[in-house]
Amino acid sequence: MIQHADHGPDAPTLDQARRQIVRYGLTADPQAVLVAARLMAAGARIGQAGEVHFGRFGLSTGRYRLLADLEDHGGEKSPSQLAASLGVSRATVTGLVDGLEREGLVARRPSTEDGRGNVVILTARGADKLRDLAPEHFSRMQGLVAGLTPEERTVFLDLLARVVAGIDSLTRD
Repeated sequence: MIQHADHGPDAPTLDQARRQIVRYGLTADPQAVLVAARLMAAGARIGQAGEVHFGRFGLSTGRYRLLADLEDHGGEKSPSQLAASLGVSRATVTGLVDGLEREGLVARRPSTEDGRGNVVILTARGADKLRDLAPEHFSRMQGLVAGLTPEERTVFLDLLARVVAGIDSLTRD
């Protein structure tokens, strides 16, 4: 296994994981704990960087994801569908939609399928916003993984899918 030294001065180390496991009298695999700790730290850093990135365009990560999800699904979805696909609560979707609606990037209208509910639609202004930010956004996204070869990205996607499948181990009761 190749060890890269460039993980930042505060990155967890294998020795730290071993010491903590011994301290608590556990039998956990120190390398597994280290991988999980580093992944969580990387996720936090990427999340922070994403907020800076989308802030350049007057958006947050959540607001961008909602706009992109609408665009990917014909420009219209119910709030509950948005919540499910974004992995957030209906209340979070309501807050995101409220802000995007104030800026004219989305609109609400009564559902044609369910007269009691509303759907959120991507406005022309919202579609223009996505189109305008696309060149810089996709260039920066590509730059994020520029240090990986196409083959490494393929392996990484497989590994990432397997890690994501284990997320429930952090959240289940």
